[in-house]
Amino acid sequence: GSCSFRRERFIEFGGPDGGDGGRGGDVVIEAVANLNTLIDYRYQQHFKAERGRHGAGRNMTGAKGDDVHLKVPIGTQIMDEDKETVLADLTAAGQRIVFLRGGDGGFGNSHYKTSTNQAPRRADEGWPGQEAWVWLRLKLIADAGLVGLPNAGKSTFLAAVTRARPKIADYPFTTLHPNLGVASMGGEDEVVLADIPGLIEGAHEGAGIGDRFLGHIERCRVLLHLVDGTADDVADSYAIVRHELEAYDGGLEDKPEVVALNKCDALTAEDIKTKLEALEEACGQTVYPLSGVSGIGTRDALAALFGHIRAARAADPEVPAASSAFGHGKRGTPGFASSTVEDDEDDWGRNADGSWSPLDTKE
Repeated sequence: GSCSFRRERFIEFGGPDGGDGGRGGDVVIEAVANLNTLIDYRYQQHFKAERGRHGAGRNMTGAKGDDVHLKVPIGTQIMDEDKETVLADLTAAGQRIVFLRGGDGGFGNSHYKTSTNQAPRRADEGWPGQEAWVWLRLKLIADAGLVGLPNAGKSTFLAAVTRARPKIADYPFTTLHPNLGVASMGGEDEVVLADIPGLIEGAHEGAGIGDRFLGHIERCRVLLHLVDGTADDVADSYAIVRHELEAYDGGLEDKPEVVALNKCDALTAEDIKTKLEALEEACGQTVYPLSGVSGIGTRDALAALFGHIRAARAADPEVPAASSAFGHGKRGTPGFASSTVEDDEDDWGRNADGSWSPLDTKE
């Protein structure tokens, strides 16, 4: 605040006229749809809003300091210094919070004038603003999450049903960062698929940085569990990943799950039948055979995912769909693009005994 007195000609006792100081700026955090990484905050960690201006004579109050606006991707969590306490969770585009408020301006001496103290010389400093050290953690928002062992064909499946172009190779841990893609069964109904790096035994404890990747599928409505059909024991492959999901403290074990036997283009019809039976016995539900390389069976798996997602949206309509939160991806955007899967005829069918048989199988 300002300590000032009115001094004008022919005004003998002008009295105090010191104005108050202006408020400091706030730190505002907003979720926007056109960001998908927090990389900018790796190179700049300090953000400070502008301080308020000093008060002045003639009872002029100082100007308020400018706010600092921080833009983050949808799905960003603001964590306390302990990395455990969630202070804020931004899950929708346009969601905006005033995270830290600026301090109030100090009073000028005109604030303290009374009938008994007509010439106060007291002017206060402003109140200090809020400050904090926080961690920003991004959890992808997707309708369906792809899980499975390394090299199970998750990235190939994502590339087959969307226009996303993740790195694909014939060795484990090709995917090092989560990828997103938008798939559609036709019409306006779209879903966002999240492909996370492969999980290994001990992932829930951090093995292979698995605990970091599992956090990305906490927000998914349904999981698509891909099992490598060329593995010797498909039931054991399923059990390993399922154990990690159940051991992770994030509610993943309660999410609906669609199980699919991948890489069926490399199997004979007899092998497909045998492994489907073993896998269905292990998971206790229908298993969908498919091939991400040839595209055979992908429509059936997507249809099953759509069924679970529609049911989840109907049960909780207030939660926005991930596709609408992200918007339509643009071609050429790494890891996020949209595509349409045509509703063609069935590539796989059930036999009279309940087994699946492909129309075109490599012998």
